[in-house]
Amino acid sequence: MGQRLSDYRLFLREFRQTFHSTGAILPSGRRLSRALACKVGCGDQGQRVLEVGAGTGAVTAQIVAKLGPEDRLDLVELNERFAEVLERRLQREESWQRVADRVRVLQMPVEELDQDRRYDVIVSGLPLNNFSCEVVEQILGQFHRLAARGASLSFFEYVAIRKAKALCAKTAERRRLTGIETILRRELDAWEVDRDCVLANVPPAWVHHLRLPGEKSQVAGQESRVVGSEVTPITDPGH
Repeated sequence: MGQRLSDYRLFLREFRQTFHSTGAILPSGRRLSRALACKVGCGDQGQRVLEVGAGTGAVTAQIVAKLGPEDRLDLVELNERFAEVLERRLQREESWQRVADRVRVLQMPVEELDQDRRYDVIVSGLPLNNFSCEVVEQILGQFHRLAARGASLSFFEYVAIRKAKALCAKTAERRRLTGIETILRRELDAWEVDRDCVLANVPPAWVHHLRLPGEKSQVAGQESRVVGSEVTPITDPGH
């Protein structure tokens, strides 16, 4: 409880000071974190896992719990205060200490990550709706470059967030949001294989799961999967 309250306070402070790159008032809830980490530990061999925008480690804690003895985890976090929290948790928390020798905390933009390294699972907590269209293109392009053959990419968006923002936005902002919608729709149409609706989160969120190129990929028939207490059929991703 003490760790969670501390994380909340830090998130609120960073939200006020660095909204553009933080993008959330609170850390991801437990059900959202579990949905984002669901592809970790699914392989028969050791996985190379990348979490981008790890924050104070809400999703990381779920990833850490699923890491096998041969798995490796890189945590990319731009915010210096958040990166320090991640380092402390690796040093002090028993469940994190268990895997500390296989985890790296990298304080940098994901665009600067060494492209010679390839990952089997990529989990992103980046607030894509806060960025320019150019930056979103750069980030998605980097995910593709970092992906191993048949890698999974999981990222989330709050339900109907772009529609809500567009209602009160000026023309330039509506144009930016429309551009992000176009970019993400293109990506999802090409590579999405599953999605979760996490109703038990504040606010509710969609988690998108993509299979990135490297092997022949096609969009699977989309199902409704719900994390939480209610069922919502997938007809529109809430963009």
